[in-house]
Amino acid sequence: MSGYADDPNGHVSISVNTGAAGGRSPRADAQRNRDRIVEAARELVRAPGELKLNAVARACGIGQGTLYRHFPTREALLAEVYRHDVDELVAAASDLLATRAPLAALEGWFERVAAYARVKNHVFAAVEAATWRDLAAHSLGPIGEAVERLLAAGRADGSVRADVDARDVVVLISWLSRLEDDELDARGPRLLAVVLDGLRAHRT
Repeated sequence: MSGYADDPNGHVSISVNTGAAGGRSPRADAQRNRDRIVEAARELVRAPGELKLNAVARACGIGQGTLYRHFPTREALLAEVYRHDVDELVAAASDLLATRAPLAALEGWFERVAAYARVKNHVFAAVEAATWRDLAAHSLGPIGEAVERLLAAGRADGSVRADVDARDVVVLISWLSRLEDDELDARGPRLLAVVLDGLRAHRT
């Protein structure tokens, strides 16, 4: 059985899967390369300036040909970075609730939102309108559900006010993606603390 494997120098080579011990699956190699590309891009997109595909290829030690086979455009790579961050942000809600009290879990989730906002800002600046509408559809529902899990836990133990829903919170934190990086670093944590304080249940 033959297939195509990604070569570190960016060339396509034919490999034969003999089934022998230690043999590598072409699909597994390609998936590993794809994962490395996405992880390198996730790190580089947080640095100042525009993400360059050749810098991503250098960072993960692969040829540009390999990178382009997985992500033919910068926009395609940024979109995949965004989707990964959304998925992690959604999963974080349950993880935080498993180890923290609801209000503390919400605070920890807000900290992750600030990091996510930086990636989202870069992605939406680079991806064309038709694409970022699809990305928004991918993220808004799951993110809203994650927020609702956090709020519901807080309502149940009395730490979060009962008159706030997930959409309220999403609207309140949506400004994060509109801030420049410097302002996000300087102002973001304080403003998120203000939002969190506003979500606390009023004790009588």
